[in-house]
Amino acid sequence: MKQNIKLKGRLRNYMYWPMILTILLLLINIPVYMINVKSGFVVSGFTVVYFIVVVSSYNYNKPVLLNELITFATQYGSVQKKLLEEFEIPYALLDEDGKILWLNQQFSKITGKEKTYHKTVNGIFPALTKELLQKKDEIRDLSITMDERFYRIHLKKMYFDTILPENGIVSLDKNKDYLNVLYLFDETDLKKYIKENEEQRLVASLVYIDNYDEVLDSVEDVKRSLLEALIERKVNRYFSNVDALVRKIEKDKYFVVFKHKYLEELEKDKFSLIEEVKTIKVGNEMAATLSIGIGYNSGTYNQNYEYARAAIDLALGRGGDQVVIKEREQITYYGGKSQKVEKNTRVKARVKAEALRELIESKEQIFIMGHRIADVDSFGAAIGICCAARVLDKTAYIVLDEVTTSLRPIRDCFTEENGYPNDLCINSETALYKVNNKSLVMVVDTNRPNYTECPELLKKTKTIVVFDHHRQTSDVVESPTLSYIEPYASSTCEMIAEVLQYFTEKIKLEPREADAIYAGILIDTNNFMSNTGVRTFEAAAYLRRCGAEVTRVRKLLRDDMDAYKARAEVVRHAEVYYDHFAISVCPADNIKSPTIVGAQAANELLNIVGIKASFVLTPYQGKIYISSRSIDEINVQLIMERLGGGGHLNVAGAQLTDCSIEKAKWMIQDTLEEMLKEGDIE
Repeated sequence: MKQNIKLKGRLRNYMYWPMILTILLLLINIPVYMINVKSGFVVSGFTVVYFIVVVSSYNYNKPVLLNELITFATQYGSVQKKLLEEFEIPYALLDEDGKILWLNQQFSKITGKEKTYHKTVNGIFPALTKELLQKKDEIRDLSITMDERFYRIHLKKMYFDTILPENGIVSLDKNKDYLNVLYLFDETDLKKYIKENEEQRLVASLVYIDNYDEVLDSVEDVKRSLLEALIERKVNRYFSNVDALVRKIEKDKYFVVFKHKYLEELEKDKFSLIEEVKTIKVGNEMAATLSIGIGYNSGTYNQNYEYARAAIDLALGRGGDQVVIKEREQITYYGGKSQKVEKNTRVKARVKAEALRELIESKEQIFIMGHRIADVDSFGAAIGICCAARVLDKTAYIVLDEVTTSLRPIRDCFTEENGYPNDLCINSETALYKVNNKSLVMVVDTNRPNYTECPELLKKTKTIVVFDHHRQTSDVVESPTLSYIEPYASSTCEMIAEVLQYFTEKIKLEPREADAIYAGILIDTNNFMSNTGVRTFEAAAYLRRCGAEVTRVRKLLRDDMDAYKARAEVVRHAEVYYDHFAISVCPADNIKSPTIVGAQAANELLNIVGIKASFVLTPYQGKIYISSRSIDEINVQLIMERLGGGGHLNVAGAQLTDCSIEKAKWMIQDTLEEMLKEGDIE
């Protein structure tokens, strides 16, 4: 770059000062002329001689002085260059295209390039592309790996016009070009120590035996101690392989602590302990199952334990027989393939009934809501709670925005002509207007706030009750006052029927109310063919004693001709993937409740020989609703959770937004293929 060098600053003033004195002499000469002309001529002659001498001296000394300055600058630059050359931090200068202009010894040593290497840096570090170097960012950091070592590249732009003004002696013609300055920091040891520190952190775990009492009841008395010992031995041996501390805190609970570095091993093993415990057989008719809750990476050991508590509660709420790992807001699931064992005791139902009665008594009004596009189960459960509120002389409202064709016959049974309030069912807008801090909001048949009929209603009061039979996910109603979630139950109506029996002795259901609750059980069990247990039939028997009529309910649940034809079309156009999975699309045209028809069609597909799971996609209101069903071999809940949904082991669903039918099919197929490879489904 061509340079035009000239003096500037204090040095220039110092060199010009003798010539400036000539002007002073000329000014002094004026009064001398006025006093004596001859003296004035003498002073003028002296001034001319002085000016000639000063100019000659300036012209003679300027090149010498500049030469000395350049020599000094060169020597000073050589010292700086030597310092940079021997600088311990690898350092290089690049032009704007990434070509190496200069590099020091450490940079040459690490990269193995000679000082004469002037090619682009992309040949050494492929990540440093020309486009990256020419970005407007002034400073950038980039992590790379080279020869099994970790480096951090620090890039900085050095503009000429920001450097040259610092020179107070010479002035250069400034250019707006810049250089890329590259620093290379070896962070291998730092990353190693960080990793070691993370690996040494302790992970808190809680291990619960889900069905401890039930398993012991199924074995002979003399073998109970042996069964307990074998389970404890399995737990201790499994965790001893990862140098864990295991302590039994109750007869069916263990507290386990191990280092974080072993967590990855357990995850790769997919926590085989939960399957190993099931193999213990000493005459017990029922296999023992475990639930494990793990918490880590919170920053404190106490918080890790709280994470483990939250994880084990979530595992139990999802039906047990699984592992839940909680890392701050991230939650991971393992297992959960088996059906939750039904408990014969009704102690929990009685306790929840008493707690619910106390809450209703303390509130002025009750708002009951289920999930969006309410079905018979959610509406029947809501009717049951209305009956409980009526006994306590409390006002109850059912939040219902849309009445589907399948729900309308049952909804029409609760009109003003039949003795029910005109505002028994209200929309979300009315509910938000009526609710206050003295209200109780009860959520039935769902535990996910975004799935409720009116999510905003949950923020209007502090007293919230959740009754549901679906497995929990990470997205649940926060801090409910009372929560009763039982995945083993066939339906929410079954749970409500049990609770009503212990609510109060004064309670009495009208026949149409018993019909509504009975219909909810009938729909969710597919006419008692799935998810049924002893308590399901006991609840149905209680409703029958209250006046429920099977024939009357059957008439209420009949379909119209269009819905029946649509269901037949779903079965006719079903496609089978991997020999056992049926996927079909439910037409939404000319059907008032296509999502209900889709769910019914998913049940129909299971009647085909060889089909283990069915998936019916229904486009409705800008979304794709997926209804999935299985008989016993496939856990469709795990499949739907990967698509953002959830549900039961045999009954689950999901909702996809901004998605086409073809894309939804591809997502299901891709998820099935992935889970088959991972062994999560067989």
